[in-house]
Parts: sequence; structure tokens; C-alpha cells
Amino acid sequence: MAALNIPGPASAVRGLLVRQVRGVFNDREKGETPVVPSNEALFEVDSPIRMVHADVVAMMVGGMRALLLQMLHPAALQGVLDHSDFREDVQGRLRRTARFIALTTYGHRDEARKAIDRVNAIHARVTGTMPDGRTYSATEPRVLAWVHLAEATSFLEAYLAYGDPGMPPAAQDRYFEQSAVVAEMLGASPLPRNRLEAQSLMADMRGELEGSLAAREVASFLLNGERERRSGAVARTLAVAAVDLLPPFARILLGLKRPGASAWPQMIGTRAMAEAVRWAFAGTR
Repeated sequence: MAALNIPGPASAVRGLLVRQVRGVFNDREKGETPVVPSNEALFEVDSPIRMVHADVVAMMVGGMRALLLQMLHPAALQGVLDHSDFREDVQGRLRRTARFIALTTYGHRDEARKAIDRVNAIHARVTGTMPDGRTYSATEPRVLAWVHLAEATSFLEAYLAYGDPGMPPAAQDRYFEQSAVVAEMLGASPLPRNRLEAQSLMADMRGELEGSLAAREVASFLLNGERERRSGAVARTLAVAAVDLLPPFARILLGLKRPGASAWPQMIGTRAMAEAVRWAFAGTR
């Protein structure tokens, strides 16, 4: 990575960036502190899943991409609409998801299992009826499989774009194999355990997805409405990067266009943010 021209004492700038990033992902009012990486986690140190999930900006881009994909599944969307306060607390939802990922990736395996048990208990209460009369449940294995597939493919795609474009194919396959461990504990099935299986499952589930008015409204809120509620520059930059990485069929279903040349400043900005955050966290793990 090229050296960054960041003014001020390096240690002070590093500390400021680290505190800002950790503040986004930990609710200090609730007493949350950063997850401390454990040598007794579900996954070994320096394994692909730990490398991918450590890249903060790529995970933020991937998280946005994953949410947009997940909303294309009618059952997943209805569960969010009926049982979530995401419109009032998008950041809280993202923070809770990020903390779950951190705990299950880096935390002690016992704490990881406790976090998974808590999510399973929440999912057991998420049931209802969709507009067409079909019932849904957040414990449905295939719905959970779509949620997992959207996340795993999104996190890896964003990492390849903004983290390590040269990640070996074998390491990419290993990432899917490792991410399936937590998804299986959450009850998801079927699960891809390599790149080819992920591509195959994505194609297989295409027929279950809908670019409904509700899905498009949620996408618009995530990409535009929430951005307007916060300082817009960072949110706009990450949103453009996420839309750029969406598969073409998803953009069509959501009524989105792939960002063109006018979005290059946002793409360059995303890459600069990723480099700055990696620089700040170097040596902190």
C-alpha cells in the first residue's frame, strides 16, 4: 500500500481514526467495548475469514450491498418491515450486525456461540404473513440461506475490490467454507462452501427474488433517505461503491443504474478511506 500523506503526528492521527471507527461499531452508552481477538475463536488467526472481516471499509461497502440483495427476497423483506425499526435506527441495526460478525469471527468460541444462540432466539419470534397470504419465519432454512449468501458474497466482493484484489482463489474458497460454519449454526441451508457453489446457489435462488415496490422503497431509503439524515459525504461514497458492486440482475430488480464516470470521485474516495483505516489499525490487532 502506498504511503498516505496524512498531516500531524502519525501516532495522534492513528489514534483519532481508530477511536472514530470503534465509536461507529460500539455503543458506548450501553457499555460496549471493541471485541478483543481471541486465539480460541471459531476461526484460526490469519485465516481468510479473519482477514476479510478485518477490512473495515470493505465490510461497510459489503454490508450495504448485502442489505440491498437481502431485500429482494420477499420473506426476508417482510420480516424486516414487520419486526425491525431500521428506518429509525439504521446505524443501530448495522452496528448490531457488525458486532455479531466481530464476535463470531474473532471472539472466544464460547462467546461466539452465545451470540449465535441470542440471534436464534430472536429469529424464533420473527414470524408473520406476507401480502399474498403466505406465511414466513426467520427460522426458514432457505430464507436464512439467502441472507447468508447475500452477506458472504458481498463481503468477499468488497474485499476483492477494496482490500486485496490478489486474494488467491483457494483463500476465497476457504472464506466460503469458514463463513458457512456460523450460517449452519444459525440454521441456514443449503450453504455454499466455495466460489462455484456460491455462484450456483445465487443462480438457483434468482427465481425467488422480487423487485417489489417495497424492496425498491427500502433500497431508496438506504441509499438516499438515511444519507440525508446524516452527514452525507461518507454515506454517499459508500453507497455508490455498494451499488457498483451489485450484480446486474439486482440493479435491474431494484431500478438502479450502475454508477458511471461521474461516480469516480466516490470510488476513489472509498479506496482512500480503506487505505487510511488499514493504516490506522496496522499493528493494533
